[in-house]
Amino acid sequence: MRVAGADGCKGGWAVVIVEPDGTARAERVSRLADLFDRPLHPDILAVDMPIGLPERIEAKGRAPERLVRPLLGGRQSSVFSIPSRAAVHAGVDATVPEPERYRHACATARATSTPPRAVAKQGFAIFPKIMEIDRWLRDNPALRPHVHECHPEVSFWAMNGGAPLDTPKKVKNAAHKPGLALRRALLQAAGFPPDPLAPFAARAIGVGEDDLIDACAAAWTAGRIARGEAVSFPSPPEEDAHGLPIAIWA
Repeated sequence: MRVAGADGCKGGWAVVIVEPDGTARAERVSRLADLFDRPLHPDILAVDMPIGLPERIEAKGRAPERLVRPLLGGRQSSVFSIPSRAAVHAGVDATVPEPERYRHACATARATSTPPRAVAKQGFAIFPKIMEIDRWLRDNPALRPHVHECHPEVSFWAMNGGAPLDTPKKVKNAAHKPGLALRRALLQAAGFPPDPLAPFAARAIGVGEDDLIDACAAAWTAGRIARGEAVSFPSPPEEDAHGLPIAIWA
């Protein structure tokens, strides 16, 4: 099977595609749909972005977020609490100034969560990419079995024998070399193809090293899904009102 992993980056997505012969390549695409417009599209895509938006949110986010945080030790803060569908929609109208959009999203999130909770700035920043996937999969229901949500730190937890990593990949919003080296070593030990792991591979496609490492982790998870080895949180996945799955795979 051809599998791929994707991580959001500025202006698009960092993507790693692993071919059936085990070779891999990295690229950058503007839209995830571009990957499936090709004759040789991935059989499975794992993407580091929330899929499935509940109408209401309980304490600490969606079920996947509540379930995976305790596994990650000091990396728990990397798992954002995603608000309700209505709140995400409220935050993506580009005709409205960003400060006003953020206030509207926070007000909607409070009205659709128990207990009332506003929107974190980090979560708000990825709303456009969440909506890109949401609209794409709602418009193309045949693709839903081929596209899965993952989270790189949960993938690395699985690679690391079910133990959280003790070193972050970013410190003060800058790449942290020891954290990147640890994650490369885990991918190498797991047999991941070496080409996308090299630091120059990120520069070659114009993305951050951390974005490409996360895309590699997502591609590793896609391979596990294709082989029937992956686990989902929760298991089985929940579904939102539009039939989109709500689960993080690793």
